[in-house]
Amino acid sequence: MSVSVPASIPVLRWAAERARLDDIALSKRFRKWPLWLTGEAQPTLKQLEDFARLTHTAFGLFFLSEPPRMELPVPDFRTLRDAPLREPSSDLLDTLYLCQRRQDWFREYAQMHGLPPVSFVGRVRLDDAPETVAANLRDTLGVSIAERQALPTWTDALRQLMTRAEESGVLVMASSIVGANSHRKLDVGEFRGFALADELAPLLFLNGADSKAAQMFSLAHELAHLALGESGVSDAEAGCVPEQGIERWCNRVAAELLMPLAATRNSVQPETPIEQEIQRLARLFKVSSLVALRRLFDAGFINETTLWQHYRKEVERLRTLERASGGGDFYRTLGARTGKRFARALVGSALEGQTLFQDAFRLLGVRKTATFYQAARELGVML
Repeated sequence: MSVSVPASIPVLRWAAERARLDDIALSKRFRKWPLWLTGEAQPTLKQLEDFARLTHTAFGLFFLSEPPRMELPVPDFRTLRDAPLREPSSDLLDTLYLCQRRQDWFREYAQMHGLPPVSFVGRVRLDDAPETVAANLRDTLGVSIAERQALPTWTDALRQLMTRAEESGVLVMASSIVGANSHRKLDVGEFRGFALADELAPLLFLNGADSKAAQMFSLAHELAHLALGESGVSDAEAGCVPEQGIERWCNRVAAELLMPLAATRNSVQPETPIEQEIQRLARLFKVSSLVALRRLFDAGFINETTLWQHYRKEVERLRTLERASGGGDFYRTLGARTGKRFARALVGSALEGQTLFQDAFRLLGVRKTATFYQAARELGVML
């Protein structure tokens, strides 16, 4: 006979909310879910265990009278217009915790191997001119506008900027899922990226569910965070004006890094209709159409009324586009999810006996030894 468990109704509701699961979906999985919420029925032990796994909630929390307050371990720079921010989802929190563990490992690795601090991290202040900071970042990363314009696609441009950032010492990770769990999709509506500032192991994470063009802006935005030495979770979006001073400054640096005003003014064709011009400029600079639109305003080619009129139309147009789904070759995506700089260091350390294989497996998100060795070959760590 199944024994019912007196699970806390407030905690049940809270767990469902954190997992972004609605009543319809849960009722299909747990037939008496509506009755659990009214107290007319209680879950069995097995049902509660299944629910805990489904919502990624510690089992013991269901016996608290009220849900605990789960806060981000770094500053939260996200905003939602006209609505309060929801508590961070278990997907966002677990992604942050995983990246912090990876950062901790790499910091110890850097100390052990005598790696120098990353030169640009924490070297600027908010009162520094965004134009100067962007120019210095381009020099540090070894990127140029002309070189990026010559690349055929946004994917190529994003890959180039990620590679240059890693070559400068940044751990760059991009994924649309939590760890290696393809069933846990990250929500781009919740966050676009975050930065974990550290002189030896600076890390930035991009929500891979976003478009390539949007990821370009997020990458530039998070690089600005690292230059400031400020960790935080962002929903950076070109064109919007964030409330926090740090976010406004990082947006300005990102826009200037990707699409400098001088180059914008030289490239604009004033006679071209705005809708066509922002698409042309977006293709030319390999940025999103929202970045191109904002830079038209910053360069003085359109007024504020025109900016927001076209901004709303463009946001609506982008929402109708279907984003590419995740997936692809596992070994290729592994390098993106964990960052090649991190993955190569970790795999090499494990092969040299300095890191336990079980720790390496956990941080990489692999389970089988054969998979690990194949990854080592794909990453160029071993032949």
